[in-house]
Amino acid sequence: MNASSSTPPGEPAPRPRVVIVGCGFGGLEAARKFVGHEVDVTVVEKTNHHLFQPLLYQVATAGLAAPSIAAPARLLFHGDEDVTTLLGEVTGIDATARQVHLADGTALPYDHLIVAAGATHSYFGNDQWAPLAPGLKTLADAFDIRRRVLMAFEMAELEADPLRRKALMTFVVIGAGPTGVEMAGTLAEIARHTLSGEFRHIVPADAEVLLVEGGPRVLQAMPESLSQRAREQLEKLGVQVRLNAMVTHIDASGLEVKLASGPDGAGATSYRIDSNCIVWAAGVAASPLGRLVAAATGAETDRPGRVKVEPDLSLPGHPEISVVGDLAAAMSHVPGQPPRPVPGVSPGAKQMGRTAAENVLRRIAGQPTLPFRYRDYGNLATIGRNAAVVDLPTPFGPLRFSGRLAWWFWLFVHIYFLIGFRNRLIVLMDWASAYLSFRRNARVVADVKGAGES
Repeated sequence: MNASSSTPPGEPAPRPRVVIVGCGFGGLEAARKFVGHEVDVTVVEKTNHHLFQPLLYQVATAGLAAPSIAAPARLLFHGDEDVTTLLGEVTGIDATARQVHLADGTALPYDHLIVAAGATHSYFGNDQWAPLAPGLKTLADAFDIRRRVLMAFEMAELEADPLRRKALMTFVVIGAGPTGVEMAGTLAEIARHTLSGEFRHIVPADAEVLLVEGGPRVLQAMPESLSQRAREQLEKLGVQVRLNAMVTHIDASGLEVKLASGPDGAGATSYRIDSNCIVWAAGVAASPLGRLVAAATGAETDRPGRVKVEPDLSLPGHPEISVVGDLAAAMSHVPGQPPRPVPGVSPGAKQMGRTAAENVLRRIAGQPTLPFRYRDYGNLATIGRNAAVVDLPTPFGPLRFSGRLAWWFWLFVHIYFLIGFRNRLIVLMDWASAYLSFRRNARVVADVKGAGES
């Protein structure tokens, strides 16, 4: 639709209206791309902040305070008069009327829409596990997990029954992707270093940290050599790695695991782990907004609920709507190569956000859009103190290394990509203090309600 088609003669054409749903990596990059152009941008976010999710586990494990990895959404655009930030939850999209509907009844008209609502947890059809094994996607999740971890030690200090105390001091992380590996390694460090000497009736180092993975190795997206190195570093920290272990049941006092001894399940055995602190890092699903977009536009979704998009990230039959980030089932289109799926990582979301915005500007200018091309900057994962793995593509072949050097590389990369100088400085200072003292300073729990519960 041409925004100027109904403009009376002699009057200036109205500026194109762009609505961006979500202020994560994809939405933020898209909004930044429009700055300086003759476009009115509205960013809708259901929280009031942009969150640097790769360091969210640091908040969950008391290593960093929440403001260190988050920035108020309004602050990010306070100097850009063309960008309006709204706090609201999208409940519907009218693709015919070109309106976005919010929970409070507000209807936002748009000429172009970019949906970057991100992802949520997937329990593979067992949503009843969610209250018992929280995932880690939001600050609220991080606060909940931090409370559970710290209060488990507090309740163990009060517990006289040895079996009950053992369950309180058994921590289980389900899923050995980057989040699971980072969580498990940090939990082991908390038990062995951070809490050392602080209790009188328990020895925190006696805590057991288990990393349960249904596949044959940790960090399966990485080369097998780095995967093996990551496992060795985890075990050196004291983490018990359980591979080929499928979780079949979770309740208030623990979980049940089925261990397959053969590829066909022959000889499979089951066992139980008593634990009062379980963290879910095993599955990711697209935001429920993906289904709303699909219903409104006739677009298809894949099994995790991601919306299938065209090469330029728009929707079939609706070029005015683009979907980016974890919500998009997107392909990378490199000349001379077959299309390849885009991994669900923050660089992919950022690149999609910029490409979608660039294509909106090209449409406004009457130019053809460009297919999305993902540039792989490598994979990083930290395991713990002086332990990490790095896989970087180079023109001369992959560069892979682990250990102390990889950990320093991981640290400075994450500081560099944080939002704002203040956050970079605070995180650097907090990490330097923690490195020298083995202490984690963000251990205040404001709400101890439900202490000891799962």
